[in-house]
Amino acid sequence: MQTISSVPASGRAQRARLAERVRRVPSSGIRRFFDLIQTMDDVISLGVGEPDFVTPWHIREAAIYSLERGYTMYTSNHGLIELRRALAEHLARRYGVVYDPHEEILITVGVSEGLDLAMRAILDPGDEVLIPDPGYVSYAPCVTFAGGVVQPVPTAPENGFRPAPEDFASRLTPRTKAVLLGYPNNPTGTVVDRDTLAAIARIVAEHDLIAVSDEIYDRLVYGREHVCFAALPEMRERTILLGGFSKAYAMTGWRIGYVAAPRDLMAGLVKIHQYTALCAPITSQMAAIEALKNGEAAVQAMVAEYDRRRRVIVKGLNDIGLTCLEPEGAFYAFPSVAVTGQSDEEFAERLLLEEHVAVVPGSAFGACGRGHVRCCYATSLAQIEEALHRIDSYVRRRKA
Repeated sequence: MQTISSVPASGRAQRARLAERVRRVPSSGIRRFFDLIQTMDDVISLGVGEPDFVTPWHIREAAIYSLERGYTMYTSNHGLIELRRALAEHLARRYGVVYDPHEEILITVGVSEGLDLAMRAILDPGDEVLIPDPGYVSYAPCVTFAGGVVQPVPTAPENGFRPAPEDFASRLTPRTKAVLLGYPNNPTGTVVDRDTLAAIARIVAEHDLIAVSDEIYDRLVYGREHVCFAALPEMRERTILLGGFSKAYAMTGWRIGYVAAPRDLMAGLVKIHQYTALCAPITSQMAAIEALKNGEAAVQAMVAEYDRRRRVIVKGLNDIGLTCLEPEGAFYAFPSVAVTGQSDEEFAERLLLEEHVAVVPGSAFGACGRGHVRCCYATSLAQIEEALHRIDSYVRRRKA
């Protein structure tokens, strides 16, 4: 009698080497354009969602000084207590939401790790997560990798890409476990008002759901109030709050983020974190402490500059004929390319090849992003103005 091990590999049924849930997630729709950029000269990139500012010197200096003093070791799984205390004070002061720095705040390797931890900690196979569409490219894959099922909640430019509470309610099923929100929004720049968020919060409470709220762009708002979801009535105990330092403090490469959550949920996140990442880099944590303590002036200066660029790029795109709503947060404009008669993918590819301007197809962020492109204005005003000139030339040729 033959055993499986004695049957030659050529005679066995082929087994996929990668897990099915990994195979069914497509590669990032952004990546292909970045790969093309590497082969070209004189490209103006409006694609990468990264500040063009260097991390403020006093923050870099704090990190350098920490290295000089020999801070090169592991920290607690939760992160440095001094940083967690500073974050607890920051959240209480800005949003009135109180967390225990010892048990309810976790320092992560960027917000991306926090998102991954949250999904893996709360989802069982088949659990459903409601996610507004369009949304950040990592949201749906992180749900899938954790064994969950994405239920998109559509939004439209006619409503400023704001989600309607009734659209959440209409998509609830017995398998719905969580709502994943990301506001201010990437890619649309949408900021959601307090009343709408409160209505979504009531749905979360009534149906015993968990809210995962990615608020990495909380400081980048223009003439609007950022509403912390966890600070809404009954939401502190139901919310996993994600935040970080990449955008407001120009600290993308430092890979430093945080999660704030009630004890029972946090216990699950920490369990996964301690077996995978272990802890965030201590040098980045030391820099983050300095950012929270003394970085406010730099944040305000960068936000003022983003606001100036925002107004220039939105006016420029609309003047060209690429209809663009005014973004109220983050640093993205999300114009329609309908006037060209092209799909968002064709527009982005031809614009890159012919005019050397990189934008991201809106369909990379979900079905409701089709027909739009994401333009990041976290680059110099001179680059933005030159990019607008090139886009104008391209659109004129398409109309001719």
